[in-house]
Amino acid sequence: MAAAAALLMVGTPSVVANAESAAEVARHGKKTWSASWATAVAGGNSGGPTNTGFENQTIRNIVHTTVGGSAVRVRFSNMYGEKDIQIGRATIARPDETTPDDLSDIDPSTLRELTFGGSTSATMNQGAELISDPIDFPIGDQQDLVISVYYPVLTGLVTFHGQSRQTSFIGDDDVTSDSGAGLRRLSDCCWLFLSGVDVERRKSPGSVVVFGDSIADGIGNTVNANKRWPDLLADRFIDARPDSRTPAVLNMSLAGNRLNHEGPEPGAGGFPGYNELGPNALARLDEDIFAQNDAQAVITHLGINDIWMSDDSAEAIIHSLRQINQQVKARGLRSLVGTLTPYEGHGEPGVWTPEKEETRQTVNEYLRTSKEFDGVVDFDRVLRDPEQPSRLLPAYDSGDHIHPNDAGSEAMAGAVSLRLLGL
Repeated sequence: MAAAAALLMVGTPSVVANAESAAEVARHGKKTWSASWATAVAGGNSGGPTNTGFENQTIRNIVHTTVGGSAVRVRFSNMYGEKDIQIGRATIARPDETTPDDLSDIDPSTLRELTFGGSTSATMNQGAELISDPIDFPIGDQQDLVISVYYPVLTGLVTFHGQSRQTSFIGDDDVTSDSGAGLRRLSDCCWLFLSGVDVERRKSPGSVVVFGDSIADGIGNTVNANKRWPDLLADRFIDARPDSRTPAVLNMSLAGNRLNHEGPEPGAGGFPGYNELGPNALARLDEDIFAQNDAQAVITHLGINDIWMSDDSAEAIIHSLRQINQQVKARGLRSLVGTLTPYEGHGEPGVWTPEKEETRQTVNEYLRTSKEFDGVVDFDRVLRDPEQPSRLLPAYDSGDHIHPNDAGSEAMAGAVSLRLLGL
């Protein structure tokens, strides 16, 4: 779904599977690195701070892991940057839970410095990712982490995730060790240059990658509450398997992303398009799915933006969903797909039409009957109003008639069959 106007890798290789399977690691009592949190990134917008960048400033981001481990490493991305970027210093800490109203505060006793090849500073090459050295930093399931990075030299175009539903902070100079007083609120929207957190664990069954748009990205959910439906799916895993066999859930969704169109492309109702919506979904597969450490299953939920923004045909949407499914399966991963949810009442006239509703119904009928996927999650059935199936159930409507609220996200998470994921 469309994002509101935002103010706004040594790389992790693409893999089919780890050299040693999770089962082999468990048999030999070894530990393995698994992604616990990750996010999809895009290039900075055509104006504002994500275009001009940051200089002599510290950015503090908060992330919510899904599974814990005995050690941690952090991944950064300059994929869309136009030059090398200097990291002057970076730290990781747990939040100070005695001051819950000030999310920038950290627990000083947990503060650790991140290093890169033994150095406290590093260069992110243009177009590349950067991974920190592993550090002993035990974390539990669903642990909030505070990651602070100082950028001494003007970064230029920012690689970022545009709709985090999590408050981020900024401070002048190097305040990476500051308890919080030296930082001020930046926005509730963005993770900047940050792409993932890996943990070291035993007996990892792998991870589930959610490949979606703003419905999974959390537009409509409470800020700073971790109520996106992939977060709530992770809750279900932890309840079902409260041990080291818990799969991670990686939310690789981008608000406004489309199957067949680029982010800056305009859409219906005067929507202008933004870089932060990312490239077409097929162009995201290598980085957002296949490069994820220990990925085992994928849930794809895309296509509604192609309908309302771009008036694509059912055939064009189905073609791209089939192609995603084929490529995911070719990599040895399980492939699930979600039906497209209702949106009548959203936006200006022309955003929803009876003809677009017919397209949505045609796509959903294909998804329910094709048997090409390893499983179908019928999000439409869960969220629709039985008396008006082209609309969201009022109890699940965040108010914009397309994004579910927290209760709707809980219903979506509950609709996912853990058995079909094969984990």
